[in-house]
Amino acid sequence: MNKVILMGRLTRDPEVRYSQSATPVAVARFSLAVNRRFKREGEPDADFIDCVAFGKQGEFVEKYWKKGQMVAIVGRLQVRPWTDNEGNKRRSTEVVVEETHFAESRASFESREGRASSAPAPAPAKPANSDGFYPIDESLEDDDLPF
Repeated sequence: MNKVILMGRLTRDPEVRYSQSATPVAVARFSLAVNRRFKREGEPDADFIDCVAFGKQGEFVEKYWKKGQMVAIVGRLQVRPWTDNEGNKRRSTEVVVEETHFAESRASFESREGRASSAPAPAPAKPANSDGFYPIDESLEDDDLPF
């Protein structure tokens, strides 16, 4: 069985390219910073894991995911051998994404990033009298009250 489940923050915006086949397929590459459960002095606090998403998953990642966002993925681990420019054999380990999930709300991400939300926040109602209390419509039934 080869199953990987990760949750972490995107280290950069996903990089998307399309295959050169007759029907182009999106290939999204990104890296997740996944916090380590236990931290030792002098060691990094997170692991940086390379991921790749194909097709519809890749298009989704390109459209909705941004640097710094907390996301979760499910996929499989893949080791890919390749040869560098000097003829040396190398190996890359990456997670091939099968499922994508948001791990924080959009409002939380935007407020943490200091971005304004696309929908303006409603202005708070002003008290009708000077003692700070709001008038209550007495015609409301008990079932209509939100508490």
